[in-house]
Amino acid sequence: MLNNKNILITGGTGSLGKKLVQMIVDGGHKPNKLIIFSRDELKQFEMSQVWGPKKYPFIRYFLGDVRDIDRLRRAFAGVDYIIHAAALKQVPAAEYNPCEFVKTNVIGAMNIIEAALSANVKKVVTLSTDKACNPINLYGATKLCSDKLFMTANVYSGTHETKFSVVRYGNVLGSRGSVVPFFDERKSTGVLPITHSDMTRFWITLDQANHFVFFCLENMQGGEMFVPRIPSMRIVDLATAICSECRQEIVGMRPGEKIHEVLISNSDANNTLEFKDFFIVTQNKDYKNELLNEGKSGKRCDEDFEYTSANNKQWLSVADLNKILVAIKGDYKIEQSRWSKEGVPA
Repeated sequence: MLNNKNILITGGTGSLGKKLVQMIVDGGHKPNKLIIFSRDELKQFEMSQVWGPKKYPFIRYFLGDVRDIDRLRRAFAGVDYIIHAAALKQVPAAEYNPCEFVKTNVIGAMNIIEAALSANVKKVVTLSTDKACNPINLYGATKLCSDKLFMTANVYSGTHETKFSVVRYGNVLGSRGSVVPFFDERKSTGVLPITHSDMTRFWITLDQANHFVFFCLENMQGGEMFVPRIPSMRIVDLATAICSECRQEIVGMRPGEKIHEVLISNSDANNTLEFKDFFIVTQNKDYKNELLNEGKSGKRCDEDFEYTSANNKQWLSVADLNKILVAIKGDYKIEQSRWSKEGVPA
């Protein structure tokens, strides 16, 4: 699927973008072009020291901002697939800089859609977050707006071939700006701050997140949102796994923070299909996906269905977290992907 294609990753210098590049390169795949689109020249330079043009001539680095539609139109020329990972995502920062988050996460989404249609890009996958479901903070609200824009874009694509889909998952364990490096840094003080003792979160590793993105890129039909089945964990258990000797101090919740996260609300239950390892949230009840390896249309969820980090049936223990943390530090694969045996489509 990726061979001889032109692929562009917005926010390509972030944690997920770099892992996507690594998976494509290490998997022996041969895209015609792999374009890293981001606005940080230093991060692009640092990436080019690892994946430079001499050894990897198909990798290109393209400076630009999703707020700049003219730059996007130039970057998207001849592109087949786009993975849209660029976003502002820190919850506290969003509460104090709302206009900046709207410009990047909402206006940027509109620009991606318009430029992709103009360039007749074949497929666009955008990355969402559990905070976009029943949002109570501005970051989540901007991502919900982005999700709606991308799912609706298929309706007005007209004669264009472009298809748009959304991938929504929970916190990426160990990604830049996440709680794992924060706890790791603070453990030297002997105290780990906990905002609420009952707090739970969905967790997914970088490997798992990227495998799922590629799975969705291969199987998307347009207009749907893919949600993986992933485990939950208690924040206090994560703190224990990182430093069992540290004292845990309850410091209170930050503005816009939830005790539990939601990936699928009961408002979407009627349009949600359940599969073994994932869900698909659709825009109508007539949706069918003949591309899925499952070979079936999926089971429709009950009207009162809700997928939250509190009612989840899969949980990570302290022992499970310890194993994952060791694997992350060693940069090993956590487990074989459930969504693609090869990891990346050929």
